Amino acid sequence: MYTLDALASDMKQVLSQGQTPVQLEETRKLVEKALKDKDFVNTHLGDDAEGERNIIYEDPDLGFCILAHVYKGAKTGNPHDHGPGWAIYGQAYGETTMTEYDIVEPPQGDTPGKVKERESYTMVPGDARVYEVGAVHCPHRESETRLIRIEAMNMNGVKRTPLVPA
Repeated sequence: MYTLDALASDMKQVLSQGQTPVQLEETRKLVEKALKDKDFVNTHLGDDAEGERNIIYEDPDLGFCILAHVYKGAKTGNPHDHGPGWAIYGQAYGETTMTEYDIVEPPQGDTPGKVKERESYTMVPGDARVYEVGAVHCPHRESETRLIRIEAMNMNGVKRTPLVPA
């Protein structure tokens, strides 16, 4: 069984070497490892799991967070980045259509930036994807989904780039 403690420890070992695309890819593979472990998924995202944003681990040294997300019904987000941080999304249950965007007009003052769709794809259970600093994306869910997400830092209160579709 791959435990939360083991996942956090493995991530800490990788991310303490840096947070370049190489380490983020290694971390993504660790998320996939956790998603393949039925006990891990059932423990953190099983039938009794609730809440759209549950921090289940926050590293005291590096600051990265492991979150469990439970979305009960259909939901579409807005195009967003993760401010000064990166994120890794890992699909555990259901499907998420993720759309990635390019910024075509940066924000100016109080005016949000404008984005244009680049690609869309469907994430299914077991999939994990890295969104590097500045990567703009937007999830769409038709029904209940559950996922593990890793954030470079606790995003509560972190200012993000204001964006709207062009």
